[in-house]
Amino acid sequence: MSTTRAPQVRAPELTCDCHFHIFGPYDRFPLDAGRTYTPPAALVPAYLAMAETVGIGRMVVVQASVYGTQNAVTLDAVRQFGLDRARAVVVIDDSFNEAALRAMHDAGVRGARFNMVSGNGTPEDQLEALARRLAPLGWHIQVYAEGDKLAEIAPQLATLPVEVVIDHCGGVKAALGTDHPQFVALRRLLDSGRAWIKLSSYRASSAGAPWTDVAPNVRALAAAAPERCVWGTDWPHPGMDPAPEAGVLFDQFVEWVPDAALRQRILVDNPALLYGF
Repeated sequence: MSTTRAPQVRAPELTCDCHFHIFGPYDRFPLDAGRTYTPPAALVPAYLAMAETVGIGRMVVVQASVYGTQNAVTLDAVRQFGLDRARAVVVIDDSFNEAALRAMHDAGVRGARFNMVSGNGTPEDQLEALARRLAPLGWHIQVYAEGDKLAEIAPQLATLPVEVVIDHCGGVKAALGTDHPQFVALRRLLDSGRAWIKLSSYRASSAGAPWTDVAPNVRALAAAAPERCVWGTDWPHPGMDPAPEAGVLFDQFVEWVPDAALRQRILVDNPALLYGF
């Protein structure tokens, strides 16, 4: 049974949670030896209980660093959810051949993630070569980086032959403000027309719980690129203590994006386009 509190405003039909992870069961999907943290199990039934409470109808499973390039847990979750409502973002490297990529595409994969925070994933120097291989599939590159790193690589990202999806409000800490060069670099990347931003926000907080200091960032991003914003819970919130609660996170999103038509775009229409629902 979900311990999630229902949000005050229920999510619109076909709302997509564009960022969450599945961990375990560990007897079937053991964690990778190169991981930098060890999360408790977070299984499909628990996720579905939370999703039903919030009103989430579509979902994008993101491969977490604790599994390295072993994507079986993520692909199995998509299979359980069903291709009618689920997609995946995997972690790969140049050892994956074209047949493997095509098989993952058929299984619902639509992107490959570069994790420049937790590591244990794709070497950064493979970014451009992998992007060229992913372009014919119509996949995107997803990047998790802190704000300073993102600002450093933003010009490179803007030249890739694929769409780029940026995790967690770009990693720009809220205390820096929206005039800081890191946020300006993020805005410039969005303005290129090739990048999307995930409004899963609390990891950009400088103040901690209840993470409300990120409101100016979310508002600015939603105003700057309404056609290229998506939203995610980041369930089960690995490494967070206290852990956020998805109903509260959704209420914050509604407060910060008060226009119902814009929320419909971010929660339903944009993900449908990006992930091919």
